[in-house]
Amino acid sequence: MSRVAYVNGLYLPHRRAAVHVEDRGYQFADGVYEVIAVKNGRFVDDTPHLERLDRSLRELEIAPPMSRAALRVVMAEMLRRNRIRDGILYIQMTRGVAARDHPFPADSDASVVMTARLEPPQDPRLGENGVDVISIPDIRWKRCDIKSVSLLPNILGKQAAHRAGAFEAWQINEEGFVTEGTSTNAWIVDAEGRLCTPPIDEQILSGITRRRILKLAKREGIDFSERYFTLKEAQSAREAFITSSTTLVLPVTTIDDAVIGNGKPGTFTCKLREHYLAFMAAPGGQG
Repeated sequence: MSRVAYVNGLYLPHRRAAVHVEDRGYQFADGVYEVIAVKNGRFVDDTPHLERLDRSLRELEIAPPMSRAALRVVMAEMLRRNRIRDGILYIQMTRGVAARDHPFPADSDASVVMTARLEPPQDPRLGENGVDVISIPDIRWKRCDIKSVSLLPNILGKQAAHRAGAFEAWQINEEGFVTEGTSTNAWIVDAEGRLCTPPIDEQILSGITRRRILKLAKREGIDFSERYFTLKEAQSAREAFITSSTTLVLPVTTIDDAVIGNGKPGTFTCKLREHYLAFMAAPGGQG
């Protein structure tokens, strides 16, 4: 748990940190967020995270509450005060406090909250053995490209996975295609041996780890395609895996009880996981 939180210009003990009852993030989910991994005391891919944060703010017409330079100062101070070497930083920005009414308020100032916490090393058995995935209907809104704090459909899906004894749930749109997991991007290695992940559009979030994996695949000469695939194709794929800033790269060995490949983490998945872990650990790969 974060020892110190940042709330609108103040560094506070975590137990005392609070926002106003009429903050629009609390009442309307009128806000956005980012989760940035920290490795060896450095942020991992922080620049693309902050670029995505700016984009989410623009899409919701929320004025940035501080400059990029000022934001970075607070981020660094949060690591220092919470003594974070390996963990995550959470940033949330909302439209701010105003009397409860649906239209945008004319005079509210955006709210900023940050927390930081230590994260234990990922259980190596997850990478060695893989994880199980279930499928669920995609019931989210039509702007999943915005990293909004409105996550109730994702929470319901993650809970469904938890109850089924699975690690993640892949969401299936009305056309029968896999969009993404409840908190991860979805990947397969198809029957032709090509790495595939859904394209960037309004149905998925442009994952920062997703972007990095595509760059690593290109560097390693791995053939890839940004395209949609069906649940049936995923279940018959050679390999499958998930990515995010917190799960990193994890092999998927079953989808709805259908065994993927030989039921073990595949060659491409293991290679990309190894390269991504190396990238995280390298000072030059962080900023």
